Amino acid sequence: MKIVVILPTYNERENIVLMVRALQAEFRAIPHDLHILVVDDNSPDGTADSVRSEASSWQNLHLITGTKAGLGAAYIRGMNHAINELKADAVMEMDADFSHKPEDVPRLIEGLDRGADFVIGSRYVPGGKIPDDWSFFRRMNSKWGNVFARYVAGMYQVRDCTAGFRAIRASIIKKIDPDTLKVKGYAFQISLLHEAILNHAKVKEVPVEFVDRTRGETKLGLSDIVEFMLNAWWIRFERSKTFLNFSAVGAIGVVVNLVSFTMLLKLGMNKFLASPLAIEVSIITNFLLNNYWTFSQRDMNDKIHIRGLKFNAVSFVALAVSYSTFLLLSALDPSGIPQVHQALGIIPATLINYFLNSYWTFKE
Repeated sequence: MKIVVILPTYNERENIVLMVRALQAEFRAIPHDLHILVVDDNSPDGTADSVRSEASSWQNLHLITGTKAGLGAAYIRGMNHAINELKADAVMEMDADFSHKPEDVPRLIEGLDRGADFVIGSRYVPGGKIPDDWSFFRRMNSKWGNVFARYVAGMYQVRDCTAGFRAIRASIIKKIDPDTLKVKGYAFQISLLHEAILNHAKVKEVPVEFVDRTRGETKLGLSDIVEFMLNAWWIRFERSKTFLNFSAVGAIGVVVNLVSFTMLLKLGMNKFLASPLAIEVSIITNFLLNNYWTFSQRDMNDKIHIRGLKFNAVSFVALAVSYSTFLLLSALDPSGIPQVHQALGIIPATLINYFLNSYWTFKE
């Protein structure tokens, strides 16, 4: 593979040449075509000039510059250049300040060799480590910031969602199209990971030790933290759209159910026969709306008639639950309003409908 290590820089003159040379030493033992791409945000300290001077010694060292617009913006420029201009098969995200150890690069690439699409250098899997001398506040900030990303953004299966040390196949990045991501700062990291998961990337975490920089200053600011938190909540909202759409369809189904039930009663049908018929009419309506709206974006292998059969199977379960609830309430409250009993029976049936259909009928 042709693999491009992307190093975003801003005022990293003290680190960049040392990092380039350390990476070149590691490249000698890796059986791939390795390149380094420095993405400098017009650093006033002369970082780009240092890279240009060093490039005379290395044919695999590249430089692009641009206006400072945040970590995410730099990575987007770098990924586009690596894939479109350098024809990379995979890229690596890595800090230029030695907080990510060059000697860990071969292990991340090994993860790609073993079939992963998205390899994370993780601080929070067994064997991973953060500095022992971090203050309690900084340790909790790192740990709980990551927990926040995992549980608010809904990426429970990944232990280190905020890691910035990663190896990613170009095929996954092409599916995502980083230019469409709406974040430019540090929040880019969780947005990219989230989109990779949505695109069925095989994610693997390998333990690494995170090291504090010894030269230069950290670039993470308050605006990055605010953007990060807002973006995590936005991802949660986006992930909830399916359930919100399903709920809307369910509400329509309730109306269809009750209107059908009332019409059948007015036609003189016995309420114990009208109830399951009304439920079946709403089931058909719900299937069509869910198939062509709620789950329309999912990549499903089953053809529509198979999904229809599965939906009917689930519907029989929901029908049994709803009708059993109706019978129970009618027995407990024989003088009650039938429409109320019918409506209450819809509640448990709807929950069963959602989980079985989401994870079976319309499974990606």
